[in-house]
Amino acid sequence: MPTNGSLNRKLRMGLIGGGQGSFIGRVHATAAVLDNRAALVAGALSSDPARAKASASDYDIPAERAYTSYKEMAEAEAKRADKVDFVSVATPNHTHFEIAKTFVEAGFNVVCDKPLTFDLAQAEELLKVVEKSGAVFAVTHNYTGYPLVRQAREMVLGGELGEINAIRSNYIQGWLRDRLETGGQKQAAWRTDPSKSGIAGCFGDIGTHAYNLGRFITGLLPTEISCSLKIFADGRALDDYGVALVRFENGALATVTASQISHGRENDLFIEVDGTKGALEWHQEEPNKLLVRKNGEPHKLYTRNGGPYLGAAHGASVRLPSGHPEAFFEAFANVYGTAYDAMVKRAAGESFETVNTVYPNVYDGVEGMLFITKCVESSKQNGGWIAFRHPKSRK
Repeated sequence: MPTNGSLNRKLRMGLIGGGQGSFIGRVHATAAVLDNRAALVAGALSSDPARAKASASDYDIPAERAYTSYKEMAEAEAKRADKVDFVSVATPNHTHFEIAKTFVEAGFNVVCDKPLTFDLAQAEELLKVVEKSGAVFAVTHNYTGYPLVRQAREMVLGGELGEINAIRSNYIQGWLRDRLETGGQKQAAWRTDPSKSGIAGCFGDIGTHAYNLGRFITGLLPTEISCSLKIFADGRALDDYGVALVRFENGALATVTASQISHGRENDLFIEVDGTKGALEWHQEEPNKLLVRKNGEPHKLYTRNGGPYLGAAHGASVRLPSGHPEAFFEAFANVYGTAYDAMVKRAAGESFETVNTVYPNVYDGVEGMLFITKCVESSKQNGGWIAFRHPKSRK
């Protein structure tokens, strides 16, 4: 088959951020090209012009398309016959809005890291810009890309677990037990700085992933939230631990716990969902297994690509035979892959879904910012219950 169907070529990718020393920039660059549907051809890789130029060779970006700023890149690429089809934004939170807005208004598709913006007002303004433009806009809540997470969603929405009663979603790390930000550790420094991270620390960084995972798997719409955030590392400016309780419109309850100060925990995102007919459990650190339980029956262990009992959503998300682990890069690539399908349709002038997409989109990004805002608001009220629903929330 031709590459990208009727487009018959690779999509051209531009990268914002990801300069020397970056973690997530390299993840974007690797995942985006994993399925041979895109090529990284341009970038503004750092806010430091010299570093931006010096980083280009790390990605095989030609010198003439290694830009010293995102504004220069947007202006120059818009004039090219072979301009980029999309840009990936892999920069700290406080820069997302202006970068994404600039490229969307210039006609480009965007893949943006989460959280979507610095605050809720920016997120809602960006949503208006995206809706007006008709651009494809993906947000990298990458854990939704794991095959067995998509399998879990298909099972829940198909009624296999019955009515959903409870969700327990947790993201537990330990890397910020000590104040690494005081020693110049780059990733710790901006994540704990309110001027760069926003009003939340741990809950904005990883709590949003835990919340989004529950929303993705169940499709339940929230109504109220209560939250308590805490700073345990003396002198830190933003939360490093928190717990939220969410009420959904069907009566279900969810707990969201996030920590970055738990000794010995690495990247332990895990979720449990209880329904009237059954329950399931999935762990990001063992992503190729999904445990399903029903009273009076042996526990069932679903494995990635394990057999015909798995659904279509899972099947579209795997690349390797059973027993060959797939994980972080592949899940990230699955988010890209479903966004590419929409980008190809846009390029061909065809209609495409913008709200109820498989990939996390700008609406999920706005709800993530609302989640952060309401959690901080509730915590300031000693965990008081407050209304929690965005008028454009999707299922």
